[in-house]
Amino acid sequence: MSDKNYQIDNTDLKILDLLLKDATMPYTEVAERVFVSPGTIHVRMKKLRQLGIVKGSQILLDYQKLGWDVSAFIGIYLNQSSIYDTIVAQLNEIPEIVSIHYTTGAYSIFLRILCRDTEHLREVLNDKIQRLEGIQRTETFISLEDQFRQPPIV
Repeated sequence: MSDKNYQIDNTDLKILDLLLKDATMPYTEVAERVFVSPGTIHVRMKKLRQLGIVKGSQILLDYQKLGWDVSAFIGIYLNQSSIYDTIVAQLNEIPEIVSIHYTTGAYSIFLRILCRDTEHLREVLNDKIQRLEGIQRTETFISLEDQFRQPPIV
């Protein structure tokens, strides 16, 4: 079966749904819940990786318990949209940034950042982000609480 002709079916969707909820679930348990053999799960997951649908697995951390108490969102205004790729390449080098989004609306770029405290946030903003040539200005929104997180429905 070629990658081009592979059709995602309900079995694939059930497998993905279970693993989105618990990426550590053994394939044998996934197989029991989907009513297929463990070998089928291995084959399907290999195919989903080859297609680029599954791109690895993650560990979700409680960053506050690790001392990273400030989560913030930053809207970035660029001097010109043509420098987007250059700015993103530089932003990718800042370890405190956890996601970068190219957006419509007021901001050219919207990102999420994690810092130890507000002093650390100020340092990252002043010394790393706002010093990048081509950034006109930024707007920062500090998250007071991250209440709800779930995997998207597949």
